[in-house]
Amino acid sequence: MLGFFVGEMIHSLFLINLSGDIFLEKHWKSVVGRSVLDYFFEAKEKAVNPEDVAPVLQTPHHYLISIYRGKIFFLAVIQTEVPPLFVIEFLHRVADTFQDYFGECSENVIKDNLVIVYELLEEMLDNGFPLATESNVLKEMIRPPTILRSVVNTLTGGTNVGDMLPTGQLSNIPWRRAGVKYTNNEAYFDVIEEIDAILDKSGTTVFAEIQGVIEACVKLTGMPDLTLSFMNPRLLDDVSFHPCVRFKRWESERVLSFIPPDGNFTLMTYHVSSQNLVAIPIYVKQNISFFETGSCGRLDITIGPKQTMGKTVEGLMVTVPMPKAVLSVNLTASQGNFTYDLATKVLVWDIGKLNPQKLPNLKGSLSVQAGAPKPEENPALNINLKIQQVAISGLKVNRLDMYGEKYKPFKGVKYVTKAGKFQVRT
Repeated sequence: MLGFFVGEMIHSLFLINLSGDIFLEKHWKSVVGRSVLDYFFEAKEKAVNPEDVAPVLQTPHHYLISIYRGKIFFLAVIQTEVPPLFVIEFLHRVADTFQDYFGECSENVIKDNLVIVYELLEEMLDNGFPLATESNVLKEMIRPPTILRSVVNTLTGGTNVGDMLPTGQLSNIPWRRAGVKYTNNEAYFDVIEEIDAILDKSGTTVFAEIQGVIEACVKLTGMPDLTLSFMNPRLLDDVSFHPCVRFKRWESERVLSFIPPDGNFTLMTYHVSSQNLVAIPIYVKQNISFFETGSCGRLDITIGPKQTMGKTVEGLMVTVPMPKAVLSVNLTASQGNFTYDLATKVLVWDIGKLNPQKLPNLKGSLSVQAGAPKPEENPALNINLKIQQVAISGLKVNRLDMYGEKYKPFKGVKYVTKAGKFQVRT
């Protein structure tokens, strides 16, 4: 459950698509005019990518705090100073709740379920303060949509709001409803790590860190008390837990002890910022050059595996935003296929699986606009990849124990490594 702060909180919420259309707004106190968003639209115009819009913007009378999820900006309007991370966390909870209820968080899905969306927002914020933000509690108050329920509600004028106050809302474990029963008892944990890295032209690591998250899917009967331990918990920095985790136990023993919510939830997020602990899974040999005379340039890129812990690199993709003067490309790919968008000047090379025996290579010539000056700097390569069954930080789950219930649950742990913001300078 999110905490409280003294003073006013969130005044209004706007949902804005990439085109700048406001397709949903909700006000908890008085109505805030849309003109306040002009400051946001100005910042959006200046940003190269949607993710680059500053999350906190100050206007003469308001603060605008936003996140970007699923091609939607969730923007909260605040009238007094509050901790921005508190508001950002709440906005992520809103997006997560939509994802949980509707299967995806997109403009079309939100428009198709406007009634439930407004009911959820009414329960999640009370007079501008976060109230019920746990999915389990919300589902007892507002039933998720089904085709049958939608038809019945349309015919009878009914609603998805439940008649009873959720049992969890009054207990000291508000994230878990009472009387949970399952035929198959199971607990699955996904350890997902994203590598953010910058490599220079010679392949030396300029910057590297790992953002990790442990996603859980727990379907257990009754009120189980779980303990999750790691082989090497000391390598984790900057951990953040779901409210169910007993923090004192983590501080003293470095184990996760918790009574889990029912269903899907994020157990913890963490950071590995010590650069020598971050294994870079691939190496890139590249040469992009533009000639002083003549309207052409050369491109040659080869990618190979480096520290993959014996696993296969999948979903390998290279994106190169070319200088505006590059008119066309004449390239040959030894593996995968490439596209060059003439409007955006972006080259995308989709490689797929990385074969260590036959390294993928892309090379050829670049046609540059006649008379245009030589580009001042070479473009950077943005890399996307995925490695199954490995956490690149070396984090491993040691064991999961359950107390408080007599049955034996089925347990499983899966590891995935992905590229976050992974850039190679040329």
